[in-house]
Amino acid sequence: MGAGGRAGGIVALAGGVGAARFLDGLSRLIDPARLTVVVNTGDDAEIHGLPVSPDLDTVVYTMAGLADPSRGWGRRGDTFRCLESLGTLGGETWFQLGDGDLATHLYRGDRLRQGASLSQVTGEIATALGVRARILPMSDQRVRTRVRTGRGELDFQTYFARRRAQDSVSGVRFSGLRRARPATGVIEAIERAGAVVVCPSNPIISIGPILAVPGIRRALGKTRARIAAVSPIVGGRAVKGPAARMMRSLGLRVSALGVAELYRDFLDLFVLDRVDRRQAAGIERLGMRAVVADTMMTDRRKKIALARTVLEALEAPR
Repeated sequence: MGAGGRAGGIVALAGGVGAARFLDGLSRLIDPARLTVVVNTGDDAEIHGLPVSPDLDTVVYTMAGLADPSRGWGRRGDTFRCLESLGTLGGETWFQLGDGDLATHLYRGDRLRQGASLSQVTGEIATALGVRARILPMSDQRVRTRVRTGRGELDFQTYFARRRAQDSVSGVRFSGLRRARPATGVIEAIERAGAVVVCPSNPIISIGPILAVPGIRRALGKTRARIAAVSPIVGGRAVKGPAARMMRSLGLRVSALGVAELYRDFLDLFVLDRVDRRQAAGIERLGMRAVVADTMMTDRRKKIALARTVLEALEAPR
């Protein structure tokens, strides 16, 4: 099959931990070789001179069965001897890089300096770790999320990891979009997909950068595939991360309905949690089908159950 991926398969748009958990469930129900995952790279950063791709690595580690189950990111059983030694020398240690994780970034850095694209390197890492799904960055060009706060504009990792998302957010922009293009295979995968799933990720800083890459949102609007999204907001709160605080400070509805509004131009159905069932009618007035389910993926069984609900909804008669 060509670079565009698996005809009739599933394309997923993914951010970090929430998306990875959903994909873990999904990959237990379908042949992972049918799955193409387009991952946010707006969070990427240079840390200690190494190119770090947090969302790409979280998805790859999770689908490889290597992710730390308690944190959701990093590698299970990793040690932090290098970071501890760096701290002893007076170096910055606010970004947590484990020793095994460092190997990924060292490899990525070497290959990028040799002229490989981020897509190529990601594929090599995923294959080496036994991941059968196709994992693609949203773009091979550098796109970086910048967050406007009362302290000025911050790069994403300073806002999120160093300052622990405590600053009030007045705006978000994605630098580098003028030169960015969808990574090779992204548009073709969307065009040829049997279905598309927007994973339960922060709509502003995880899915937002993907949709902002020129051509991706347009492709979603044109594809014949049915498109579903799973809400990352449950009961007015984010399942994980700063999504609720960011949406509130940006003047958006902090609710499942508020998330559905952000995707209304391309969605066919929207999955919301049972506690938000009263919002289903409002969501359907946006022109999409509302599906009520248990979206809290607290264990493997619930991950699989949610993925099954999404698949069944996508396959249901229109």
